[in-house]
Amino acid sequence: MEKILLKNLSQYYNQEIEIAGFVDKIRDLQFVQFIVLRDSSDKVQITIEKNNENQAMNSMVSRLTKESTLFVKGVLYERPNVKLRGMEFVPSSLEISSLSAEELPIDILDYTNKTNKELRLDNRFLDLRTPQNYLIFKAQTIAEMAMREYWVNHNFIEIHSPKILGTASESGAEVFKMDYFGKTVYLAQSPQFYKQMAMAAGFNNVFEIGPVFRAENSHTAYHATEFTSVDAEISWIKSHHDVMDMEEAVCKHVLLKLKETIGQEFTEMFKKDIDINNVKFPRISFADAKKIIQEKYHYTGEKSHDIDRREEELIGQYAKKTFGCDFVFITEYPFAARPFYHMLDENGLTKSFDLLYCGIEITTGAQREHRIDVLRSQAIEKGLPIESIEFYLNFFKYGVPPHGGYGFGLTRFLMKLFDVESIRDVTFLYRGPNRVNP
Repeated sequence: MEKILLKNLSQYYNQEIEIAGFVDKIRDLQFVQFIVLRDSSDKVQITIEKNNENQAMNSMVSRLTKESTLFVKGVLYERPNVKLRGMEFVPSSLEISSLSAEELPIDILDYTNKTNKELRLDNRFLDLRTPQNYLIFKAQTIAEMAMREYWVNHNFIEIHSPKILGTASESGAEVFKMDYFGKTVYLAQSPQFYKQMAMAAGFNNVFEIGPVFRAENSHTAYHATEFTSVDAEISWIKSHHDVMDMEEAVCKHVLLKLKETIGQEFTEMFKKDIDINNVKFPRISFADAKKIIQEKYHYTGEKSHDIDRREEELIGQYAKKTFGCDFVFITEYPFAARPFYHMLDENGLTKSFDLLYCGIEITTGAQREHRIDVLRSQAIEKGLPIESIEFYLNFFKYGVPPHGGYGFGLTRFLMKLFDVESIRDVTFLYRGPNRVNP
């Protein structure tokens, strides 16, 4: 029998049903006992009078602890005077399916305490019991579903590329090495090379949602050593603007689905709306972005060939104020800031882009260089040993269409959507330089 979710209880007034959940609160008074039962969808008040008939249940509740789990049979009544949802559950039987230890290692309901972040991560299974966290992962599910829905409806193929590589992917920097039957192999930093292999295979349009690994000894709010990357690649493009068009359509579809599905709940819980950004995402060249930041905000970035975190924030503010949009594409980065496989334009700039959302980069994308001779010379210019990418260059020997794509940081998107401090808060179990447990 399917479990009755507590959010759907209003369908069952005056019926005998069984409900189940965690013990959220207990009040054991002289003549009556109250339990607030919680599941992932909502809460309900259970009321048990103290009398001879209820003696067994009264005894159970007297030794009950918060966060224990219960099965409760009884009848639900409409009670306008009950503060919690105007309903009351009167039980006929109660079963403790698990009894929680009395002392919890964290205060689950303390959302503001900044001092126990690590302790909360140590006890993530408890930390995740809040309705706020449940909604974050519900949003993640809907976002992934919406992306898949868009891509499947537009004739994309889903791929699952290998995560164990014989050669370090991309630049070869920041990769995890591991022993593989006596030889050294590497964990994939991205599915980039294999997405491009799919283009060479004639798959036209592909996507992948899967784990990637970065050996970055970084302790910022925006980095993790293992995270979920969302990647897409499309063939027969004329420029990187075709890729941006596709990503913009995907992002708008995701936001629309989120608003339709959890918009009301999101607004009630987080006191803001999901903005579906129904304007065209602005596109600003790298050179113009640098100029705007220097002239309007009097800030000069750390690197002349790239954009730093502060510059991302400032250009995000500019896009919101000028275009009324939380998203902004920064385009045509210098080759010094990009990998060897990005195509160059007639000015020697890459046909590439970053997508910023609420002042943080969530995407890097580009038109790829598909001409093998140019690809080889760009790899040499970057100082890459050709033998290390020979398997990759092989993809381009026998005809490959012009193509491009992007990698989308799902946790960064969720972090900004929910306006939380760190990607740790929107990651089921975070992995960083100092964290490999639980």
